[in-house]
Amino acid sequence: MSDASPKIRVAVVFGGRSSEHEISCVTAGAVMSAIDRDRYEVVPVGIARDGRWVLAPGDQRLAIEDGRLPEVTGDGKELMLPFDPRSRGLMVVEPGRVPATLAEVDVVLPLLHGPYGEDGTIQGMLEMAGVRYVGSGVLSSAVCMDKGYMKLIWQARGLPVGRHVLINDREWRTARTATLDEVKQLGLPVFVKPARAGSSMGISKVEAEADLVAAIEAAREHDPKVIVEAAIVGREIECGVLQGLSGGPAEASVPAEILMAGDRDFYDFETKYLDGTTSLAIPPDLPPEAVAEVQRLAVAAFEALDCEGLARVDFFYTPDGRWILNEINTMPGFTPSSAFPQMWAASGLDYPALVDRLIQTALQRPAGLR
Repeated sequence: MSDASPKIRVAVVFGGRSSEHEISCVTAGAVMSAIDRDRYEVVPVGIARDGRWVLAPGDQRLAIEDGRLPEVTGDGKELMLPFDPRSRGLMVVEPGRVPATLAEVDVVLPLLHGPYGEDGTIQGMLEMAGVRYVGSGVLSSAVCMDKGYMKLIWQARGLPVGRHVLINDREWRTARTATLDEVKQLGLPVFVKPARAGSSMGISKVEAEADLVAAIEAAREHDPKVIVEAAIVGREIECGVLQGLSGGPAEASVPAEILMAGDRDFYDFETKYLDGTTSLAIPPDLPPEAVAEVQRLAVAAFEALDCEGLARVDFFYTPDGRWILNEINTMPGFTPSSAFPQMWAASGLDYPALVDRLIQTALQRPAGLR
């Protein structure tokens, strides 16, 4: 790009109000260190735990160090996004002063995980403001965040999902005995999860009926809606999906297998991010026809939910050769240990090229109905 050509201004938004605040910060740190600064001007926007938007320091260290997780402190100039599609500008908000334009933004990269970020909320705000953004739209973001509705749509499309029971807040408060009886029909063990959370927050493996209530209450600390899933014997395989460029078909990456060492028997938060007991096999030891099938199913799962931009689709591969969909993540982690960028690197798209692809895909589509 010549010196006379303006850079594309990208607002990288991270942090947020969910329990995945710190992991969002780690993701943002990795992305901002890889983005091509000759082509893109980065505006780092942190969202504090209380919901305030602030202009984050450009040199802020956003990484896990000695087991400590980074966060947005709330220091810095407070920002807002005006709901005027003619503006596309971030505004600086100072007490006693009229909000002033900080910069017009060409595209937003919302590296937010969990509620109030990955669930259609910020996507709706950006649509109202007429600003292009990376990732899925309002409806697909909301549906993919809710594991119950996600699986319902997959079932309606004839895609393979495991047995599960969804427990909403009203059912738990008013019909607890009947709800527990339904859960017990799944057998043991089961996995109890918040229905609308990620990064393995609030998940418990339950092997005794006496532990069910405590596990459900633990999940409810993250989300009043809980999903209980029957255990599936199988290998954990993930596959990345990218929206096709210029209206082309979605593409699937080389898959990865999650390998766990030590005494860990499921993929919890510590296993994912802190204790170093997991590794990835890319590509996994699978027959070619199994790889082709999981790539086909990953794209089918992506398209069934009307996803855009990117997603990571998680599967179980059973000993008898069946694929079972577990869940989809519309803003998968980009941390150094994350599967999504590693799978695409193995597919020929390195980290900077992957970030560039996401931004260019977002710039190609209009804001609003599409």
